[in-house]
Amino acid sequence: MKKLLSEIDKSIKKYKLDVLKDVMIFIVITLVVHYSYRYWAKSTAYWPIKNVMVSSHEFMTDMVFQQSVWIIDNILNIPFSVEDRTFLFENNGFITINHGCSGLKPMLQYLLLMLLFPGPWKHKAWFIPMGLLIVHLTNLFRISGLAVVTITIPEYWDFAHDNLFRPFFYVVIFSLWVWWAEKFRVT
Repeated sequence: MKKLLSEIDKSIKKYKLDVLKDVMIFIVITLVVHYSYRYWAKSTAYWPIKNVMVSSHEFMTDMVFQQSVWIIDNILNIPFSVEDRTFLFENNGFITINHGCSGLKPMLQYLLLMLLFPGPWKHKAWFIPMGLLIVHLTNLFRISGLAVVTITIPEYWDFAHDNLFRPFFYVVIFSLWVWWAEKFRVT
């Protein structure tokens, strides 16, 4: 096994494939974290820290909802009313902000990716919090974008939610990772 890994490493260096190696590390970490989180949430109900995770989801969901209210009202100037954590729009469209909208999972994915990926801790100390803020802002953009879709082209809401805005998290996380890998990682 060591010989095989050594040969692979030699080939990577010989053909200058370090970038592909890093991309593969990104993909593996992202997929492992994604499916591990889903298993942890669905099969074990966040054991052994269920109360911490439920409280975290509740806090993040409320914060995202309150910040989205401000953005949709003050920046987008979209008329709406609120019932619980649901935006009710004039065209009878609505958006409910639940725990899945909290942004906690993509933030944890980003955090674990950055903790596991090589690089100097002196840069991780500022890059990780900055990236978490960017992922949070991405979530606010997502919810605001869904509000615009809801009032302008509501028939595309499912498509926008599932195929446009949800994958956008991964584009942002990948972009942050590329920035990290190219500018701050020490090889």
